[in-house]
Amino acid sequence: MSFDVAMLIANDDVSAADGARFERLTPFKPGQASTAPAAKAADAIAAADAAAAALVDWALVGPNARRALLLKAADAMEARASDFIAVMVAETGMNSGWAAFNVHLGSSMLREAAALTTQVGGQTIPSDRPGSLAMSIRQPAGVVLGIAPWNAPVILGVRAIATPLACGNTVVLKASELCPATHRMIGDTLRDAGFPAGVLNIVTNAPADAGAVVEALVRHKAVRRVNFTGSTRVGRIIAGLCAEELKPVVLELGGKAPFLVLDDADVDEAVAAAAFGAFMNSGQICMSTERIIVDDKVADAFVAKFVAKAATLQAGDPVAAKHPLGSVIDGSAVRNVDRLIEDAVAHGATLHRAADTEGTLMSAAVLDHVTPAMAIYADESFGPVTAIIRVDGEEEAVRVANDTDYGLTSAVFTQDASRGLRIAARIEAGMCHINGPTVHDEAQMPFGGTKASGYGRFGGQAGIAEFTELRWITINTQKGHFPI
Repeated sequence: MSFDVAMLIANDDVSAADGARFERLTPFKPGQASTAPAAKAADAIAAADAAAAALVDWALVGPNARRALLLKAADAMEARASDFIAVMVAETGMNSGWAAFNVHLGSSMLREAAALTTQVGGQTIPSDRPGSLAMSIRQPAGVVLGIAPWNAPVILGVRAIATPLACGNTVVLKASELCPATHRMIGDTLRDAGFPAGVLNIVTNAPADAGAVVEALVRHKAVRRVNFTGSTRVGRIIAGLCAEELKPVVLELGGKAPFLVLDDADVDEAVAAAAFGAFMNSGQICMSTERIIVDDKVADAFVAKFVAKAATLQAGDPVAAKHPLGSVIDGSAVRNVDRLIEDAVAHGATLHRAADTEGTLMSAAVLDHVTPAMAIYADESFGPVTAIIRVDGEEEAVRVANDTDYGLTSAVFTQDASRGLRIAARIEAGMCHINGPTVHDEAQMPFGGTKASGYGRFGGQAGIAEFTELRWITINTQKGHFPI
């Protein structure tokens, strides 16, 4: 079954001006997953124009009215869960459990955004000027461009739009070329909930046109904020465009998350959390556990149990839903993981693998005794393989954790909470979870990274700050005294 979609512009189903379309193939078997309009720059500009036209009225809509629409959208998303799951499995090859979680967290993000509508506040500020009432207020920034990836398409598609809409902005969502039907379905959900025309617009494009479409949207005069989730390579390009246009951007990019297992860790709990963090969605999550840094004192016990757990994590047809892992996104992902494994083994690592690869079905793989001489020590795998690095003590564990260009998330396992907090403060990452997995997301939390993992924060009050304009306003209640 193929899903055929249109773009969403001003609440209308719209084709590309030249009628061009592109197809997304199913990654795990021959066949077409979806087709969508292949927008060009002019189509993207039309979407931004529609968002700009809708901005004045939407910015004036009261917070409770915006809240009601967001809550309706959350209910509508849950009601269409089976539809969302079917299209996500077809387009990305993820298993149905991860697809269902996408719908669950996506609807939660809409509800959290609904709760934020009355929290877009300001404050009064004491002024040294007699009779001056000074205040700060937050206002909608304008049109927001959201660019979302394929690996958690509903979660990250909703995150790109929900808080901006709650704050009174209008939005253009540039859909991923790998899941255009999934991202368009988010638009259907909000349109069905009653969002006015032009408040949310969705643009689809063929891979070859992505650069031109993104540049046209970033440079559009009405676009005042940008958010992008994706690779560090592309994030640098978008950051450069935004810098040229002096437009703030939130970037959530790649990761190489460290998972520290200290000498006093609960080994069984650490094994369970590390397996989830490393292999959920076949390791195709920005927060995935890429490096397990284990103290030598517990390394043998941990590795034995972890390898046994990983051996149960085999990949299979995601439609049949009989295996814990589904497909990786495409052949290039397979080749990247194979490259990293071959290089590590050639340099002395020990490979443990749950099953051989069949096409894009890759089972869990574990590389033990990884060293800095191996590419996987530094390169993001974004697949179902993780590296075990053995260290001698706490200081070396922290040093290795920070020995990376990335800084998105991290985890520390220790039965001493104060020790965990002390180490968390030293890890160079935007997030750290003590006795929890590196993969953890909640709609109300300040989500984001440091270093090559990007900057800015999604979620809660941090998200409000990113997607509003902070202004200083004064009212003078008595006549002034001026020096000239």
